[in-house]
Amino acid sequence: MIINPILPGFHPDPCICRKGDDYYLAVSSFEWLPGIPVYHSKDLKNWELYSHVITQESGVDLTRLPSAKGIWAPCLTYCEEEDLFYVVYGIMNSMNARYFDVDNFVITAKDMKGPWSKPVYLHSSGFDASLFHDYDGRKWLVSLEWETREGYEKPGAICMVEYDPKEQKILGYPRRIWQGGTDRGCIEAPHLTRRGDYYYIMCAEGGTGYNHCVTMGRSKNVWGPYEKDPMNPILTSTPGESYERHNPDHLKPKYYNPESLLQKSGHGSYVETQTGEVYMVHLTARPFVPELRCTLGRETAIQKMEWTEDHWLHLEGGGNLAKLKVPESALPECPMPQIPDRDDFNQDTLNIWYYAPRIMPESFADVTARPGFVRLRGQESRTSLNKVSILARKLRSLHGRITTKMEFTPEIHQHSAGLILYYDNMNYINLRKYYSETLGQSALSIIHLENGQKTEFLNSRIPVEDMPVYLRLYIEGRESWFEWSYDGNNYQKIGKTFDTSKFSDEYCEYGEFTGTMVGLTCADRVKHEHYADFDFLEYIAK
Repeated sequence: MIINPILPGFHPDPCICRKGDDYYLAVSSFEWLPGIPVYHSKDLKNWELYSHVITQESGVDLTRLPSAKGIWAPCLTYCEEEDLFYVVYGIMNSMNARYFDVDNFVITAKDMKGPWSKPVYLHSSGFDASLFHDYDGRKWLVSLEWETREGYEKPGAICMVEYDPKEQKILGYPRRIWQGGTDRGCIEAPHLTRRGDYYYIMCAEGGTGYNHCVTMGRSKNVWGPYEKDPMNPILTSTPGESYERHNPDHLKPKYYNPESLLQKSGHGSYVETQTGEVYMVHLTARPFVPELRCTLGRETAIQKMEWTEDHWLHLEGGGNLAKLKVPESALPECPMPQIPDRDDFNQDTLNIWYYAPRIMPESFADVTARPGFVRLRGQESRTSLNKVSILARKLRSLHGRITTKMEFTPEIHQHSAGLILYYDNMNYINLRKYYSETLGQSALSIIHLENGQKTEFLNSRIPVEDMPVYLRLYIEGRESWFEWSYDGNNYQKIGKTFDTSKFSDEYCEYGEFTGTMVGLTCADRVKHEHYADFDFLEYIAK
């Protein structure tokens, strides 16, 4: 059996495609770079982090964008006639006054590892843009047209426009084609496909919260009209009808279903295997209960589907409730390399699984300056929306231990480095070594930001020598705490125990849609040049 989620932790808005025997799955990355992680599988059960679409060469500028803005909902497709991968993505620049100012782009490559073409601007008419390659060679772009006018149903309707790949532009303006397959409202995430005589439109409805779902419609004309699947929604965590079309709130916690371990299930994309089986990947989440806080963020799950005799796509075996355990495909099982628990930084380049907020990690993290270490050059404070030195990994379990060995000699109080649990620039806990003018020497202490309110726990400050120091973070469900050691064997706790659940969409006031990260950090708020050396980073997830 396949156990969900297949990609635990911060992996929202999945989109899947196939080329031959290979399956590729892309997810959203928001303010984190490198952007648009792509996972690879040959059996739909075992997945490896394979590449990223948005890198230094892509020319994307995410600096100064608030949390949860940036790169939204990539659409990954493969055009067999051109032997070309397409990725359509949006950069959400602002959600001020609910205007949702987004720029949508398309980028192409012959190989999933690149090189990728320069981004081509498509339009700014709504988000979750998706590209469909029709049988006749024409290409159609669908997206949610975000409605801002008074007196009109919000958030809007699904719109479509033709895309000319030779001219690299859309032809005319997007036109409305679909209002949704249920009355849950908050329609988004459209994907067009074709099978036989029918065009199918798959969407998410209900908001990307506890009333989330996947719906479908079909038509024999790409422009519609589209008829609703009478069994809509075809996938959800909350079966039954709900009438929320006029409620623009996306979270809707009242629809939490205690009978399901998978919550928020929706935003789907499906693929047909070379053996004729059909699987759909979709967004899901697993909250702390009763707080309903999803510290791991929105994750990726998979379901086995089947085409019915009357040509609708439904869950295999019936029903529409997202399943924790899913039958494996008939494809030969193919294990994939996984991210190791420990990185000793012995390679010539930084490993693929590291991320930084708004800037590429290589701009401040160097594994060549001192072989066997990663050197982090300090920059702005961790609250900055500009250039922050945080080398992070995705938290993939609510039980784990993160350890590093650091060499760092702060010279002034604006120098600090250490270990961090980070949701966004307004919510983190940081065990740091810094120079204490009060003590006249280096010290360890914890800084906590909770919805922008900063607390320095000076009562638990510990003076330390300027020698290598081990730093450790424990996460045990709702409780998280730090420890430190000189020898890596005898650790002592420092500071209080923190509430892990608060690192979540539901609790954080300045960001949403992402997930919690753990990692290394360094700051030099004077010259942006003082550095810290880290011997290793070990993340053991239980």
